Amino acid sequence: MNSKNNSTQSKINLSHERNPGLELDLDLIHNIRINRSAVERRAQTSGKRRSIKKDWQAAWLLKAISCIDLTTLAGDDTPGRVKRLCEKAKHPVRRDILNSLGMDYNQFHTGAVCVYHNFIETALASLHGTNIPVAVVSTGFPAGQISYDQKIEEIGASVALGASEIDIVISRQLVLTGKWTELYNEVSAFRKACGPAHLKTILATGELGTYTNVAKASVVCMMAGADFIKTSTGKESVNATPPVSLVMIRAIRDYFDSTGYKVGFKPAGGIGKAKQSLEWLILMKEELGNDWLSPSLFRFGASSLLGDIERQLEHFISGRYSASYRHPMG
Repeated sequence: MNSKNNSTQSKINLSHERNPGLELDLDLIHNIRINRSAVERRAQTSGKRRSIKKDWQAAWLLKAISCIDLTTLAGDDTPGRVKRLCEKAKHPVRRDILNSLGMDYNQFHTGAVCVYHNFIETALASLHGTNIPVAVVSTGFPAGQISYDQKIEEIGASVALGASEIDIVISRQLVLTGKWTELYNEVSAFRKACGPAHLKTILATGELGTYTNVAKASVVCMMAGADFIKTSTGKESVNATPPVSLVMIRAIRDYFDSTGYKVGFKPAGGIGKAKQSLEWLILMKEELGNDWLSPSLFRFGASSLLGDIERQLEHFISGRYSASYRHPMG
């Protein structure tokens, strides 16, 4: 157990002090109000404020790849699929493309691999010798409709097997009924159960009703010690969108301004195109600055995104678009 925890800790390379959490400030939570029209107006312009072309675009696309949590969370997952995904995480772009871009094929990889608990050992074995973390979904993902004790037990079991990051789902009913103390206590307990593993809290924003609820849930989770706040499970009907991302990013900015602690952000679900990845990176840079353009503070929850980015990089080099089968996931 200790050796696995040490292994877990070694996979987490932080350039900042980990968020320890704060006491819950209910007055602050109750006073949060979000102007829907202002948020949506700003979000509509976020991808149009900068034009990234040629060499700069290629560099930003490589940055996007380094921030991907390469994910498989399907009912028909198999050990073979997970092994192939891990190989793709280790070598996300074809050697000839990286050589043309002056990148080291053996040193360039995705931010993490994200799997179900049952595949932790398969992923760890496949990633042995790398510093690619294994992220695991937990607490009754995606709906979260299991008991509190089961959630704690599930987190502990994943950490004991060597998961470096735990993506938990919050109890959405606590947000919808305004039970902020209960939400804070739940996430605090999840953080404690994670130990050295990083806690990524999934808000399932498409099910929270309002931007104000999203903002309040974001702040409560950060106060409870979340290392990342994440938009979605990828299983909801509405997943990551620019407006909801803006609300969460500004909550992160306000939390940093008031505490000095940096919390990461992870949009997930519905991000499948290279152009979208650039829009999210621009949003991070403009709202939070260059420190957040790093896998230690920013991740995409995606898999199909990687194939489109690789295709765009090949077009940058050759001037021609290739067929998607030239960029398999494994």
